[in-house]
Amino acid sequence: MKQALTITRQTVAQCIDHSLLNPNLKADAALAGCREALEWGVAAVCIMPCYVRLCAEILRGSAVVPCTVVGFPHGTQTSDTKLFEIRQSLAHGARELDMVVNVPAVVSENWEYVHEEIRAATHEIHNHGARLKLIFETGFLSDAQKIRLCKLCVDLGVDWAKTSTGFGPTGATPSDVTLMVDHCSPRVQVKAAGGVRDLQAVLMFRSMGCTRIGCSRTASILAECEKHV
Repeated sequence: MKQALTITRQTVAQCIDHSLLNPNLKADAALAGCREALEWGVAAVCIMPCYVRLCAEILRGSAVVPCTVVGFPHGTQTSDTKLFEIRQSLAHGARELDMVVNVPAVVSENWEYVHEEIRAATHEIHNHGARLKLIFETGFLSDAQKIRLCKLCVDLGVDWAKTSTGFGPTGATPSDVTLMVDHCSPRVQVKAAGGVRDLQAVLMFRSMGCTRIGCSRTASILAECEKHV
């Protein structure tokens, strides 16, 4: 669903998932990033699983949601491994989980496997009152495969369809976001991620109907926003 565009520092911050997923992120940088995100008032902090407990503790009592990744970055783990990751991250305080679809299964069009993995993950996450963002990694997929995933998201009650990890061949593109918004019902929101580096990109994807935008350059984007308001 496309949104009316209101530009304030607060409204921009509230659609951002601040990403702390750099594989060489040190503990003190993770701590600082969570504290900065809390000050900015972003929607969520999306952090690697080893720092989820730290992140959840820092964000406790705030409106900023602790979020982590599952099957990251390529989605090739078995479904049982992903379920273990989900349960552990939930136990450590994650309230949103961004799970990479099994890309090899999708490109092989093994839809029975893909359906069951998404169904099991959605069931486990929703049973704990948390929410799921399913990462398509669109750069590897045909439009027909993306549309099929959108239908699965609708049928299985996934909370967000997400474009990319930021570690694949491409990031979020206007054409992929348009396709996903058009083929997901209003019950399934869309998140753009990967290569979102400035305010112009955030505002573009937001105007196209994305309710969440993943980015690591949150500080510079919000600073840019303050100059334009």
